[in-house]
Amino acid sequence: MSKPLSFYRSYFLSKTMSFLRRRNGTDSSKTRVADPNIKKDGAADDDKKKDEYKIPQRRNYGSKKWSCWDNCCWFIGLICSIWWFCLFLYNTMPDSIPQFVTMAITGPLPDPPGVKLRKEGLMANHPVVLVPGVVTGGLELWEGRHCAEGLLGKRLWGGSFGEFYKRPLCWLEHISLDNDTGFDPPGIRVRPVTGLVAADYFATGYFVWAVVIANLAHIGYEEKSLYMAAYDWRLSFQNTEIRDQSLTRIKSNIELLVATHGGKKVVVLPHSMGVQYFLHFMKWVETPAPRGGGGGPDWCAKHIKAIMNIGAPFLGSPKSIALHFSIEVRDIAALRAQAPGLLDKDVLGLQTFKHLMRMFRTWDATFSMIPKGGETIWGGLDWSPETETVNNSAKKGTDNSTRNTGGNGNICNTKGVNYGRLISFSKDWAETHSSKIERVDFKHVAKGDKLTNSSNCDIWLEYHEMGNRAIKAVADHKVYTAGSILDLLHYVAPKLMARGASHFSYGIADDLDDPKYDEYKYWSNPLETKLPNAPDMEIYSLYGVGLPTERGYIYKVAPPSDCSIPFQIDTSVDGDSEDSCLKGGVFSGDGDETVPIISAGFMCAKGWRGKTRFNPSGIRTYNREYKHAPPANLLEGRGTQSGSHVDLLGNFALIEDVLRVAAGATGEDIGGDRVYSDIFKWSERINIKL
Repeated sequence: MSKPLSFYRSYFLSKTMSFLRRRNGTDSSKTRVADPNIKKDGAADDDKKKDEYKIPQRRNYGSKKWSCWDNCCWFIGLICSIWWFCLFLYNTMPDSIPQFVTMAITGPLPDPPGVKLRKEGLMANHPVVLVPGVVTGGLELWEGRHCAEGLLGKRLWGGSFGEFYKRPLCWLEHISLDNDTGFDPPGIRVRPVTGLVAADYFATGYFVWAVVIANLAHIGYEEKSLYMAAYDWRLSFQNTEIRDQSLTRIKSNIELLVATHGGKKVVVLPHSMGVQYFLHFMKWVETPAPRGGGGGPDWCAKHIKAIMNIGAPFLGSPKSIALHFSIEVRDIAALRAQAPGLLDKDVLGLQTFKHLMRMFRTWDATFSMIPKGGETIWGGLDWSPETETVNNSAKKGTDNSTRNTGGNGNICNTKGVNYGRLISFSKDWAETHSSKIERVDFKHVAKGDKLTNSSNCDIWLEYHEMGNRAIKAVADHKVYTAGSILDLLHYVAPKLMARGASHFSYGIADDLDDPKYDEYKYWSNPLETKLPNAPDMEIYSLYGVGLPTERGYIYKVAPPSDCSIPFQIDTSVDGDSEDSCLKGGVFSGDGDETVPIISAGFMCAKGWRGKTRFNPSGIRTYNREYKHAPPANLLEGRGTQSGSHVDLLGNFALIEDVLRVAAGATGEDIGGDRVYSDIFKWSERINIKL
């Protein structure tokens, strides 16, 4: 009778194990000692042999249990294997295959704007200048401390951010500026990366200007007709000139582009904070040396065809208030609520929140983003341009129970929203009419009682010098508008704001001919300076709409602890309805997720429209809005119709507008204004002297 398969398997394993034991023994000539239980006189019984060899096999192999560690190792190994296999396929397959797969799923892909316009016969014409914004430009190390050995000439910002993970405290020390001077600390030199690679990608795979550059290349542009006006976005605008001569370099390069292109003027594309930086540049270049560039009053008229401002925070952004006040924005506050204490803990020597606030507060350029124009622009206790009147205030106007429709018709319901209240301490104070609010004058409250053990804090934050009495006074003031927010920041961080106030201003000029407005701190505020005398020049405001954009915050006093930031966004607070504008302690309006429409659109819609005191030569202005549409699937990446603040640089409609103007078109040629929001109606509600 044939034996079962299990017998042969067991027999083979027994012979193998026997052989291995003989090989591993100390005396290879010795034979294995016989088992006394096995008979010596005759052939072994098949069943006994079977049992003899099956039992060890079961004990040593069949009965082994997998631990959690084994499961984890195998799972990680499986994931890594799949990842490397997919990476191998991606790098070895022909380029046409991913495109073929995408087309099979989504259908034929539309031509990029550059390819489309090239087929129409459009070609490169006017040279183009790109001006990056805050954060997006690369920074590299040219001198550092001992902990930064081996990093000379390498990027500290932008790229892979590998050094952040390897040595976080060293990285923070080098990326921060000196609190007193606003320049590099002694023994450290960090400088902006130059060339188009300075801001084509922020990190691997995350484009900034790369899509715009690629489409410009499709119609004939190349590096000699493109210039990336890179600068150190951490420094105040004037300090970029003092340390690096960045403004002088922009002036010289624009003059070179014009001279080498037969006198054709440049088209300038500033993005985000780069918009304010270029406003500063236009005033600087006209100002006589040595305070300015000495180009004369007609320099802009001779050298600039159009300025196409992208995601322009002309009048600032409420996000900057939250960052300066508590180093939070909506997403960070939500993360903090989901993982309480995580961002406050000391992880690998890095106390996350405190170090981030210290670093952010040394970057003087961020002061340029604080809202400008006060209550006139942003609204007061009981009104805002977007909602006009709320809570039955004495101010007359239309019914406010409307929806902030903006770009996609369903941002949120603005009924009862007091957008003018940028900071409120509790939901009640955010909604109560101003006549029922009694506020404490915090500005005269002494700061004598320092927090317990605050002297032991090794991270310098001015909150450590406030004390419990001062913190309570700030909360008891209850509500802050754009008119009082500067007083708040001056109170909680006087040293910080003293440095910022020497470089930036946030008001509205009564008389633009007043000699005081010749000081550089006013040059980036469009409400305190004039546009150049260049009647043939055009100014565009290109911005996204249809995305919830931070407009106000509800705060609470954090539980007392040593070295803490005493104020936090109260993420437990939501509106009364599902479509409320208040979610997670943040009031949202319409915009591009970073800049509200009122900041991006007001100047071109009203402040500069026609001949005004801010635009005495009557430069033509245009508002071009791009309605946000998310990508249809993962294969589209960040989408070609996005209205988000950075992703807007990959929006095909915007890129097409840019290419047409660069090729010679005017604002009227591309259709003039294109708006989906109520920016013109909101602008009319702003009572400003023109």
